[in-house]
Amino acid sequence: MVLNYIWITFFLVAFLVAVVKLVFFGDVEVFPAIINSTFDTSRTAFEISLGLTGVLSLWLGIMKIGEKGGVVNAMARVLSPVFRRLFPGIPEGHPVIGHIFMNISANMLGLDNAATPLGLKAMEGLQTLNKEKDRASNAMIMFLVLNTSGLTIIPVSIMVYRAQMHAANPTDIFIPILIATFVSTLAGIIFTSLFQRINLLQPVLLATLGGLSALVAALIWGFSRLSSDMMNVVGTTVANVMLLTIIVAFILAGLRKRVNVYEAFVEGAKGGFETAVRIIPYLVAVLVSIGVFRASGAMDWLISGVASIVSALGCDAEWVGALPTALMKPLSGSGARGMMVDAMQTYGADSFVGRLSCIFQGSTDTTFYILAVYFGSVGISRTRHAVACGLLADLAGIVAAISVAYFFF
Repeated sequence: MVLNYIWITFFLVAFLVAVVKLVFFGDVEVFPAIINSTFDTSRTAFEISLGLTGVLSLWLGIMKIGEKGGVVNAMARVLSPVFRRLFPGIPEGHPVIGHIFMNISANMLGLDNAATPLGLKAMEGLQTLNKEKDRASNAMIMFLVLNTSGLTIIPVSIMVYRAQMHAANPTDIFIPILIATFVSTLAGIIFTSLFQRINLLQPVLLATLGGLSALVAALIWGFSRLSSDMMNVVGTTVANVMLLTIIVAFILAGLRKRVNVYEAFVEGAKGGFETAVRIIPYLVAVLVSIGVFRASGAMDWLISGVASIVSALGCDAEWVGALPTALMKPLSGSGARGMMVDAMQTYGADSFVGRLSCIFQGSTDTTFYILAVYFGSVGISRTRHAVACGLLADLAGIVAAISVAYFFF
């Protein structure tokens, strides 16, 4: 229902802005631009889905080997004490816990291509436990918010973009991003728990969240002692080594259980194409509405309005130059990436705005894209408080990003 209202709002606002620009400013290009954007974003939605097909097939095949080899069940048993409290709707030791863990781990390492199919597999498992098939369960929403909050330990791609834009120290945004994304994830868990009345003061959850906080602090300390070149090398190497280790471990586990790993892989991979086709309508709906909103100029007007209000309040408005990246991130990952690169080109990679745009890019994930893909893959139409919790986590990440940017730079 929430997505329905948002979808309608994007189109109505875009139409009103276009009418105003045509009537009062004589902008005859606005309507052609909007229509062109509908074709472009529709094609983009299909290309994204097509591009996911191979990756989905690969990782769903690997996950099937892991299931038959007992790896997923083993992870589920280990994580059950924590997940049983954070996801009270999931039975103890259920295999979907292992899928959720694999997805979160891939996100933390910045392995987007691996995280999406693993997340879709987890959502498929959660749907089997869902009693109302068109309505998001509490477990689905908590899982979705953990994804939209975008906890990433190694933001390799952002550091690469900064290097390409000739930043003096491409890795200087590493610690600020880690702090901002951790705040976003923690806020997402807290907000979702409040909606779902989950008691976070349970000893197991307190110990887990405290341990994660200590781990993040240790990583911040460790990486801060590395040179920029070494940080890039270590980050990229760790991510790729862990990815290959997972694949080999799953295959070895399958061999140990005397599983025909090739047949298991093919069995799991068959679902990749079906899933990719299933999400196309949802992606088209979301991306077209975002494209129309952007093409009308509504996004530019929104940014200008925010800058005027901030200046009128007597506050420093320098950060507003990076706001397009923050506002675009929940809507489109590629759009936010373009905004980030544009900010570095316009203001300089080592400028305050350039650095802040990079922190915005790394602090959260694409909320509406994830909603469309994950919920669309299992036919969820009633999202309940998923959008609210996801956007609150995004807001916490934005506030944290601005705060740490002023502190560090």
